[in-house]
Amino acid sequence: MAKECCDSGCNSNQLLTPRYRKILWIALVVNFSMFLVEVFSGFNAHSVSLMSDAIDFFGDAMNYGISLAVLSMSLMWRARAALFKGLTMGVFGLFVLASAAWSLMHGKVPEPYTMGIIGMLALVANVSVAIMLYAYREGDANMQSVWLCSRNDAIGNVAVMLAALGVFGSGSAWPDLLVAAIMASLGISAATQVIKKAQAEMRL
Repeated sequence: MAKECCDSGCNSNQLLTPRYRKILWIALVVNFSMFLVEVFSGFNAHSVSLMSDAIDFFGDAMNYGISLAVLSMSLMWRARAALFKGLTMGVFGLFVLASAAWSLMHGKVPEPYTMGIIGMLALVANVSVAIMLYAYREGDANMQSVWLCSRNDAIGNVAVMLAALGVFGSGSAWPDLLVAAIMASLGISAATQVIKKAQAEMRL
């Protein structure tokens, strides 16, 4: 019992630190900026993986905004916010799978150079945010959801760059579609973890 109280109190103290708030604000601005960059680039390059990553950046910006809104609230409210974010992450994953399926039937071969350059820029942005959030990865469901989003994004950016190489070498859209499917699976997996932890915290 004492440990549970200590864990809750420690997490609350971490959440209320000016440093954590500052990190979340930086992450929000970075993610929304990259959303705008990737939407424009993905549309022009006909890349499903870039468009998927753009939607992910938008979801993460919303994620950080919600986290900032509930920082000073009770564990129950933070858990409810995490549950909402987990469900959103799951919907994102399903949306990406549907987009990949549509592109398989109607899409064009993407432009690999734009994919590679924007993928590298996105990787730098996400790794920077992930490094800042690393110390908070073992917190409550709300903190965990923030960390998982940043981690998955960095992995996804590497995959986008590999897809760009694959598209360049093969002249087909298959590498782009494969990466989009992988990113969707990561989103669904992370959503499941966050939802389970949030539900557990809501039962405390």
